[in-house]
Amino acid sequence: MGLDYDKLIAWPFPEIEQTYTERDTIVYALGVGFGADPTAPAHLRYVYEVGLEAVPAMATVLAGPGFWMQDPRTGVDWKKIMAAEMAITLHRPIPVKGTVVAQMKVTEIYDKGADKGALLTYRRELHDKATGDHLCTLDGSSFLRGNGGFSTQPQPSPQPAPLPQRAPDVSIAIDTLAQAALIYRLSGDYNPLHADPAIALQAGFPKPILHGLCTYAIACRAVMQAHASEPRLTVRSFSSRFVSAVFPGETIATDIWRLGGGKLAFRCRVLERDVVVLSGGTAQMGSFD
Repeated sequence: MGLDYDKLIAWPFPEIEQTYTERDTIVYALGVGFGADPTAPAHLRYVYEVGLEAVPAMATVLAGPGFWMQDPRTGVDWKKIMAAEMAITLHRPIPVKGTVVAQMKVTEIYDKGADKGALLTYRRELHDKATGDHLCTLDGSSFLRGNGGFSTQPQPSPQPAPLPQRAPDVSIAIDTLAQAALIYRLSGDYNPLHADPAIALQAGFPKPILHGLCTYAIACRAVMQAHASEPRLTVRSFSSRFVSAVFPGETIATDIWRLGGGKLAFRCRVLERDVVVLSGGTAQMGSFD
């Protein structure tokens, strides 16, 4: 069974509810590398229950729909799915514990051609159940490498803004743990591509790869580190395109350009292979005061 455009556009997502605790918030932060310097205040604020804060990128794992494209009714070749893009817009700080509800919908599917796959885009709105506060809007996309060719002709998809044509203002290198994917998956993404060597080989990789959203969160961590001297500032929006896989244990360097007004552009590179893994990144720093 192939991909059915009309069925996926109308996919009936139920309202998703998730209750999480401070422990979940800490496990998420550990999964993206906070705690590497276990005595630094900039790390402890995300991994120690006294004065705990949630990493802004944690919004991406809250009240998610799970690995829904593994459902055979979607017609998606789930072994060939990769994260393509993610953008978060934070309306309020993410609580360190509580119950959140989300509503998700597929917004578009772009056919890149039979030999190039398809791009599926979606939106998820996240609210605090107790207060009704609108916490976050998430706009993401998945690259369906095995599902191109469902339409009569290839379709163009949105393109990211180009990076500045100058050297970055700062570059921050962060090492990842060999077991990083095994820790990160505890936050809810149990795609076996990130844990099972046999599944990774079937998908064309020599070994399990790091979750794209873990790489994304490490980039968010780098941007936060670049503004460590400005504690009132936090990430208000953050977006990037996933262009290549990261293997756990590699070093991710985030190149950051300051554009003024709290706006940033960034990309991420794996130093060991000199490969760009995130591109077209943008961020907006600000406060909730």
